[in-house]
Amino acid sequence: MRHLGIHILSFVLLASAVVALPAPPVALLTREHFVTELTRDLAGHFNLEGDLQLELLRPWMPPAQPAAVWTVEILEYPTAPASSMLIRCRVLADGTAGEPVVLVLRAVLWREAWIARQPLGNGAIFNPSELETRRVDMLRERDALPATAGDRSFALTRSVSPGHLLNWRDIARRPLVRKGSLVEVSAAEGQLTITMKALAMENGARGDTVTVRNPESRKDFAALVIDENHVQVRF
Repeated sequence: MRHLGIHILSFVLLASAVVALPAPPVALLTREHFVTELTRDLAGHFNLEGDLQLELLRPWMPPAQPAAVWTVEILEYPTAPASSMLIRCRVLADGTAGEPVVLVLRAVLWREAWIARQPLGNGAIFNPSELETRRVDMLRERDALPATAGDRSFALTRSVSPGHLLNWRDIARRPLVRKGSLVEVSAAEGQLTITMKALAMENGARGDTVTVRNPESRKDFAALVIDENHVQVRF
C-alpha cells in the first residue's frame, strides 16, 4: 500500500506539472517579422542565391490582434524576381486568414560577382587569380557572372579592362578539342579499354559531342570531349 501511495502521489505531481505548463506567448505581428517572412517565401519560390532584401513601398497596417503563430502566405507571385515587384498576400493569425492585400516591394539581391583585376585578352583562360570579387545587386546587374561560376574550362570571348564587371557574354567554354588536331580516343566496354588516335573534324568543349575520323579507315564517328585533346566513345 505504501508503494501504491507513492505511485499515486508521483502521478498527481506529474499531472500538476503538465497542467502548470505556460501557454504559448502571443504577440503582435511586427513589420520586421512580416518582411522577413515575405523574403523567405520569395527566395524559396524563385530559388534565389544571395542576400535578398525587401522594402515595402506602400503603407502596411499590421493586424490589431495578437497571436501565438503568425504565417505570411503569398497568393500571387510576380513572373520573375525584379527590383520592383507586385505581390498579393495574406496573413494568418493562429491559422485564421485575414483579408488579402496587394503590396509593392523594392528588392535587392546582393551577391559576390567577378571583377577583372588586370587587363585580360580575348581567348585568355578563365583564371580566378587574375580576378577579384565585388558585392553587386544581381537584380540590376542581371548578366553579372557570380563568383561561384567559372573555371579553367572557360575562356574570355573579348578583351576586358581592369575593373570590368564580368558577365556571361564575356566567357564561353573553351575548345578542348580543335578541328584538324589529333586527339586520343578511348573506348571502354566493361573492364576493357582501347585507345587510338583520330582526327577531330570540329571544335568541342568539355561535355560536347564531336565528330572524329579514323585516319586509317577514313570512317567518321561521334565521341564525347572529356579533356584536352581527349575524347571518349561509350558502347
